[in-house]
Amino acid sequence: MTLHITHNGPIATVTLDRPEVHNAFDAAMIVEMRAAFDALSGDEHVRVIVLTGAGESFCAGGDMRWMQSAMELTFEDNMADASALAAMFETIWTCPKVVLGRINGAAIGGGAGLAACCDLAIAADTARFGFGEVKIGLVPAVIAQYVVPKIGVSQARALFVSGERFSAERAFEIGLIHGVVPPEELDATVMEIAQRCLTSAPDAITTIKRVVDVVWESERLAAQRFVVEMLARVRTGNEAREGIAAFKARRRPPWA
Repeated sequence: MTLHITHNGPIATVTLDRPEVHNAFDAAMIVEMRAAFDALSGDEHVRVIVLTGAGESFCAGGDMRWMQSAMELTFEDNMADASALAAMFETIWTCPKVVLGRINGAAIGGGAGLAACCDLAIAADTARFGFGEVKIGLVPAVIAQYVVPKIGVSQARALFVSGERFSAERAFEIGLIHGVVPPEELDATVMEIAQRCLTSAPDAITTIKRVVDVVWESERLAAQRFVVEMLARVRTGNEAREGIAAFKARRRPPWA
């Protein structure tokens, strides 16, 4: 197994567990990651998923041996291989639960793409990031779909064409991650944010993640129709009723 999954009440932690190769992913990890997030997405007891790496690195992107083997595949086989990779990222991006990145070390290439797929990501100040695919004649193609919405076209173009490594502080400045802390404070900060997310209504979290995607992806009038209908649905749902009643009564809502 290339992943290690633990549970602490409603918080599940998915740890990339190939420290000997800096948690680089290969075909096996891609399959396991997609299966893990599919399972956790459907687990009603899980409300927050923490994604992290074993050892000193978060994720070094694609395993070099796996990428080299792709050079020997036909175009059709490479299409299937790339589609499996895209499906893994899409499963994380569209996960209905809060996905919280614990970026404990280097997040390079696809590893930075995984950080971009997290709803919230906190990095140790020693972590380094980069999109170095161009340095070996490849391109950050699949992850661009997730990185560009996070950091914008200008930053994506600059970092994709330069392939430069950059600090956690810069990753925070451009919006790839949402906080930078000393390594010794990483666990406490991640858990504090996870606990904060548990005070949010779970169905509302699922809904707003979908709203953000539709607003980003849709033509404006179509997006307007979608958000109007979604707001109407949310307002008439049980969570909104319970949340407003709890607020008025100055008590905790049932999900907190």
